[in-house]
Amino acid sequence: MKALAPGTVIFHRHRGYGVITAVNLLTGWIAARFGSESRTLDLNLSTDEVQYADGEAILFRRAPPDRMPHARLMAMVRALHEAGYQKLYLYSWPKPSGLHWRWHLFTGTRDWMQRSWREGWYGSGADYNVNPVMGWGENPAAATEELIHALAKFDPQGLAQALGRDEDHTAWFAQVCDALLPGYMYSLDMQRPNGGPLTEMPPVPVIPVRAGLPQYNGPEIGWPPGWAGLWTKVHAMPARRINLTGIPEA
Repeated sequence: MKALAPGTVIFHRHRGYGVITAVNLLTGWIAARFGSESRTLDLNLSTDEVQYADGEAILFRRAPPDRMPHARLMAMVRALHEAGYQKLYLYSWPKPSGLHWRWHLFTGTRDWMQRSWREGWYGSGADYNVNPVMGWGENPAAATEELIHALAKFDPQGLAQALGRDEDHTAWFAQVCDALLPGYMYSLDMQRPNGGPLTEMPPVPVIPVRAGLPQYNGPEIGWPPGWAGLWTKVHAMPARRINLTGIPEA
């Protein structure tokens, strides 16, 4: 699927050429500005016969994009592992509401609870629904190789920290990707059920990344190496970097 994001040029048979100003991939609605009009027009991608500028139809319901970025991130991480960047880890976990899943890439030391934070290396499926980019300056429809090149250009120092070997995690991740991609992602969570103690090694939830997919019924996904024993430790939330700008972070 081509790019479908703010700034994309479109064509509508009654309005002519216009530019998308907002996209909501959850509902299939966009806002677009045509010509010199000062107001935007709301259009539905399923019924309003919106086309790309070259005339290709936007078939939102027939070829819907991923509603979550996690499967694309998994494919990128697997490719980087194969290229020798094995100290790269992807942590996915749900928001308290359970409606969206966060993601966090981190490098270097494999410490899931005290992982390092680098700007642009984490995000939320809630943001991705309306602006389907990771935040590295990549194209919204970027393939795996394009994602890698965009990340390397955005933060070469951060990516360099992923160089090295972590064979057991790389083997686990490759096995998970073979089982889940392209339609599913894993979720790592340590919720305390009803205020009780943490459950030792509970089943790993598997979530479809696009609408219309059936519930996952493949092989059970195990926890990644390095999680054993974490349920019996005292955990502190990972510390964000110190903000010295005075501007509150979102």
